[in-house]
Amino acid sequence: MRTTVRLNGPLLERARQEAARRGITLTALIEQGLGLALRRPLKKSKKTVIVLPVSSAAGGIRPGVNLDSNAELLDRMEDLV
Repeated sequence: MRTTVRLNGPLLERARQEAARRGITLTALIEQGLGLALRRPLKKSKKTVIVLPVSSAAGGIRPGVNLDSNAELLDRMEDLV
């Protein structure tokens, strides 16, 4: 199968040199590298679960505050200063 792979110039040059050093084609080198990458299991990082404290204060958030928008939250916090 034929496909296009875009590599940055320095990486491509290093890959060509390595393929020549090994006496194989660039395609064979890319296939070997991809095969190695796909055989290796993906290491899952150990994530620490952080339990956030829950406020017992009444009231909740102000009407119209969008908690999904960082920019909007920053704007609202700046208005409080």
